[in-house]
Amino acid sequence: MSKPTIQIINYQENLEAIKTIRVNVFQQEQGVDPDLEFDGYDNNCLHFLAYLDGQSVGTARIRYLDESTAKIERLAVLSHARGQGIGTALMKQAIAFITEQKKYGKIIIHAQVYIQKLYEKLGFEPIGDRFTEGNILHIKMVKFISEQ
Repeated sequence: MSKPTIQIINYQENLEAIKTIRVNVFQQEQGVDPDLEFDGYDNNCLHFLAYLDGQSVGTARIRYLDESTAKIERLAVLSHARGQGIGTALMKQAIAFITEQKKYGKIIIHAQVYIQKLYEKLGFEPIGDRFTEGNILHIKMVKFISEQ
C-alpha cells in the first residue's frame, strides 16, 4: 500500500482537484447543497491536498475565525482511497500547521457524528449539543493548543 503525501497548495491553481473531491464526497455522496459546500470562504483559507500514487484523493482547509481560533473544515477523501489513513494524515498536517503558528489557542471543527471518534483520537473534545448542518448530524469539537 502506498503512503499518502500531503501538500499545502494554492487554491486557485488546484481548484479543479479540490472541486472534484468535494463535489464527489459532499454533493454526490452526502447530498450537501452546492451553495453550502462552496461558501465563498475558499479564497481566504489555507488548503491541503492529499495525494496517493500521484493522484489527488483528499482535501481539507483551515479558516481563521479570529486572532486565537482556527477552524479545520471540508475534510474529504474520495471513497476509493478511504481506510488508508488519509483523513487522519490531513488532520495531523493541519493541526501541526496551526500549532506552528504559535498564535492560535484553539482549533474547532464541526465533525460529522459518525466520524467523531477519529477526531477524539486527535485530541478534540465535543462541546455542546449535536446539530444538523447540510442535512447531516454534526457535533462541534474543540482542541486547545498549549503553549510550546
